[in-house]
Amino acid sequence: MLFLVAMLLDAVYAIYTFSLTKHKTMLAGTMSIFVYLLGAIGVVSYVHQKLYLIPLCLGAFLGTIIVVEYEKRHHIE
Repeated sequence: MLFLVAMLLDAVYAIYTFSLTKHKTMLAGTMSIFVYLLGAIGVVSYVHQKLYLIPLCLGAFLGTIIVVEYEKRHHIE
């Protein structure tokens, strides 16, 4: 579960970053809501169990990789 939360968080954060650089105001604003919501879920989880940091870190890595690779393949300028 936490692995998926972290993967989704980093995917959303990557989308947020790309939307900022492309000046997509509404998308960036919407993604910022999800960044904070998913981040809070992760923090609440690992405060009670430090070992939860492992799936959080692995999920974060994979979430970023997926979105960046997607951007590279579909938005070549």
